Formats: sequence, structure tokens, C-alpha cells
Amino acid sequence: MNPNRILFLLLVTWYSFAQQKDVASLNYEQLKPLLFQKSERVQVINFWATWCAPCIKELPYFEKLNQRDDVEVLLVSLDFPKHKQKRLLPFIEKYKIRSKVVHLDDANETFWINQISTKWSGALPATLIYNNNRRGFYEQSFTKEELYAEVNSYF
Repeated sequence: MNPNRILFLLLVTWYSFAQQKDVASLNYEQLKPLLFQKSERVQVINFWATWCAPCIKELPYFEKLNQRDDVEVLLVSLDFPKHKQKRLLPFIEKYKIRSKVVHLDDANETFWINQISTKWSGALPATLIYNNNRRGFYEQSFTKEELYAEVNSYF
């Protein structure tokens, strides 16, 4: 094989790995501080997975919301740990997700689901919205208008 071609392939491979967004895998105790931040900004935490069609449909609304200065969006992936490298990271790259993404890797879902909200059955999508004065949990998918109206009600 031509040495220039080998160098080219190595550079392309390195570049694709360098461009891939890093996603931390957290257990619930590591995630918990992100669910209870004190901030002037409205916190929007969306629980989703790459295999959840309603989750994928509403992701662009969260991405657009993330561009606001008064809102902070966190996307918590509930993809299976074995799918992080093969599905989650390529999905983030393909769709150019710019919001902060973490991967919840904690097998004790009975515990952490109830800790996040006693109203949560565990179904996806689900969203936690809060500020310093108010906290709401939504086990539903949102239209763009519904999501923006709900977030705006926190101001």
C-alpha cells in the first residue's frame, strides 16, 4: 500500500475520533448534583434514548432551546451501556448534538427513577424542568410550542 495513502487513512481516522463528542457515563449519584443545581438559568433535563422515536422527534426542540442564554439543557441518554460506542456516540456526531449529553449507566433503575420523580413510570421521553423556585416533571413528548411554553412559564 502507498505510504501516502496510509498516512491519509490514519489522519482521517484520527480526525473522526477527535471530532467525536465525549460523553461521560455516570451512575445516579454522579448525576444527582446536575438535577439539583442552584442557578439563575432554567434547567431542562431530558431523558431520552436513541431507540426512542418520540425522543428523537423532539430532540431538535431541545437543541434550539439550548441556544438561549437563560436556559441550560442537559440530555441524559438511557441507552444500554453496550450501545454507547456503537449507537450513542455516532448518533450525537451524525445529528451534530451541541447540548451537553451524559449517559446514565446505573442498573438500579427502580431506585433512581423514583428519586427523579415519584410520578415517573420509567417511560421515555421524560423531562425535568426546574429553577430556584419551581420544579416540574413531564412524562411525555413535547411539540416545539409546548416545550417553549412550559419553559417560559418558569420565568
